[in-house]
Amino acid sequence: MNFKPIKLFLLFLFIANLATGQHQFSPEKISKAALELTQQSVVYDGSYYSMPYPNGDVPDGIGVCTDVVIRTYRANGLDLQKEVHEDMLANFDSYPKHWGLKKPDPNIDHRRVPNLMTYFERKGARLPITKNESDYYPGDIVAWDLGGGVTHIGIVVNVLSNDKKRDQIVHNIGAGQVLEDCLFNYKIIGHYRFLSNSTI
Repeated sequence: MNFKPIKLFLLFLFIANLATGQHQFSPEKISKAALELTQQSVVYDGSYYSMPYPNGDVPDGIGVCTDVVIRTYRANGLDLQKEVHEDMLANFDSYPKHWGLKKPDPNIDHRRVPNLMTYFERKGARLPITKNESDYYPGDIVAWDLGGGVTHIGIVVNVLSNDKKRDQIVHNIGAGQVLEDCLFNYKIIGHYRFLSNSTI
């Protein structure tokens, strides 16, 4: 078999992705990057911060649940601050209006769970919500309703629970960026497998 045409095609795809800003991610790398966050000492702080754009982040040592997702994907080469902001600029009416904003704000929009949920759905990443542990793979993103209008988000990683029935979650619900067996502790309102930022 002549592999030269295949190699040329793969090279073309790689160059095309670079030119269009498209990224593809492996579940293994997403899981690994999320787990590495648990080695950092982070205090929960949901304050509003002005930050650079693009590739802006809150100060080291602080964060919220969305920062776990943002930092995980940034470690894999994707800036969700830029991604969400650009999508909101072009499709502002498609995003939630819970905060009374008249236009996108790159300092905070990507750090809000409903906005990330909307972005992932718009990118074709939404999956069914089930009560079957085996439906949730390492690298998946899960969003929860904690009650009282509070939402939460985390990443499934390839570390099994003590009973070996499900993969655990890296999240920050107040105690820093931690690994926890909490998939079904709260009402799931979103399940996503975001492996490419190109729209499906």
